[in-house]
Amino acid sequence: MEAIADRLFVPGPPPRLIGGRARDTGRLVFPCPADVARFEPVELPSEGHLWSWTVQRFRPKSPPYAGPEAFEPFALGYVQLGDAIIVEGRLTGFPFEALRVGLPCRTVLEPFAGRLSYAFGPREEAP
Repeated sequence: MEAIADRLFVPGPPPRLIGGRARDTGRLVFPCPADVARFEPVELPSEGHLWSWTVQRFRPKSPPYAGPEAFEPFALGYVQLGDAIIVEGRLTGFPFEALRVGLPCRTVLEPFAGRLSYAFGPREEAP
């Protein structure tokens, strides 16, 4: 399956998002800008914690919404990946009532609108 965008992630395992480090300041951004003179691509940590979240309970306007016609509520969150950066993405595999700040997450790859995209799912903790 084709990725939803170029230079967004590496499939892994584990899958990792590709951020950009500003060559002059060291600041991290996501996604990595195409300007290689100013930004160096870096693989971001694959695990982190939920920083904030919401549940989208109604179908957004189209455009820009490009999801399936048969709408189902979904969760979105900001996930802090290690100490590196906070990234926005869909949350998958979590019951809505289990979502809470600090919830352990990991980067996962899932189909979206006929292409492969990233999301954040539950992190398997060591027993």
